Amino acid sequence: MTFKRLSVVLLACLMLSACGGVDPNSPLGQRKAIFKQMLKTGEDLGGMLRGRIAFDGQKFADGAVTLDALSREPWKHFPQVREEDHTSAKDNVWQQQARFQEMSRDLEAATGELVIASQVQPYKVSNLGPAVQKVEDACSACHKQFRDH
Repeated sequence: MTFKRLSVVLLACLMLSACGGVDPNSPLGQRKAIFKQMLKTGEDLGGMLRGRIAFDGQKFADGAVTLDALSREPWKHFPQVREEDHTSAKDNVWQQQARFQEMSRDLEAATGELVIASQVQPYKVSNLGPAVQKVEDACSACHKQFRDH
């Protein structure tokens, strides 16, 4: 009888642990994956400028191009109607679509400017720093208005 109860408890635990995960193929899962890549790439670029990571001009330029490409991706994974999954996005994303799209374009413009700045040699923090800051500011502004955290 004890083995049977233990088996039921273990099965219940396994079933519950499967709940709460995000389907990586869902719109939420896809945009979360993109945002994580953007965060990692942005942190590396900022780390190079702030001395946490050794500066490598080619890696910085490549990272800027990667971030620019990624900045254009997550928006297509926001469905027209808010999904049922637990999301960090506020209702404003769906209620203020025009503003949300405007802010996404601001980020895309900022990452595009970063790519241009990263092509100027010799590499100087005075050239790259403001471009990175503009990207960080665009991210922060959107998070303040549209992310629930």
